[in-house]
Amino acid sequence: MAARRRSLPQLLIITGLSGSGKTSVSRALEDAGWFCVDNLPTTMIPRFVELIRESRDLTHFALVVDVRERDFLKRFPSVLRRLRRNGTNVSVLFLEAGERILLRRFSETRRPHPLGGFAQPPIDSVREEQHTLRAIRKMADLILDTSEYTVHQLRDHIRARYDISESRAHLALSVTSFGFRHGLPAEADLVFDVRFLPNPNFVPELKRLTGRHPRVVRYLRRQRDTAPFLKKLASFLGFTLPRYSREGKSHLTIAVGCTGGKHRSVMIAMELSRILEGKGYHVNVRHRDMRLS
Repeated sequence: MAARRRSLPQLLIITGLSGSGKTSVSRALEDAGWFCVDNLPTTMIPRFVELIRESRDLTHFALVVDVRERDFLKRFPSVLRRLRRNGTNVSVLFLEAGERILLRRFSETRRPHPLGGFAQPPIDSVREEQHTLRAIRKMADLILDTSEYTVHQLRDHIRARYDISESRAHLALSVTSFGFRHGLPAEADLVFDVRFLPNPNFVPELKRLTGRHPRVVRYLRRQRDTAPFLKKLASFLGFTLPRYSREGKSHLTIAVGCTGGKHRSVMIAMELSRILEGKGYHVNVRHRDMRLS
């Protein structure tokens, strides 16, 4: 009998904007069973790939690469294209965050931006990096905006998506509420539009509240289409989720959208998460745009 061919090791390259949480993601991956290397010179990536292909004990590897390395912007695109042509099992996770969030994070840590240091205002460095990384951002397999994540929420999200440290009986789920006016979540696997429900934004006493407030929850629960929609959605997911799991998917992101992401999508996302948790799933809930509207 022929020997079973060993599957290729999985390589995740983490990159993105300075201050977007790359170090936190790397630490979460280490906790999830990955072998991680931070700030590896770009020219050494092909050699690193050769080494991990020889590994018998480790199967999942992550590299953090970014503008801290001088040749990163010039060399990384060609290195990545070469890896993909050679059949390397590689994917790219690009992290980003809003300008105000990045500036606040640099202010809190009192660290200089790696592009401009203390020689130019941080906002100029942030915008310069956004511009220079556009081409690399387009090469990413997944773009994750960490603006609304705390360190702990980001860790939980990464653990839910990439954990290999233990077998899990169920698919790990993320439920994200969002506003269509702010764009679709890049990480969404399934998107559900709840703009057909009456909008609490047009009820004066509810306008300033969010979908987490009991008054908004009561208002939406009273609408005739809310309960039937949740029942049909739960039935659809009850059919599809076990099949995703059977096909080897370990994490799924479900996005629920309304106009601004403040009322309807928030309430439905919370109700949906309770339904799924009642079925035994681990659910990570995030309200991406709740504070923007």
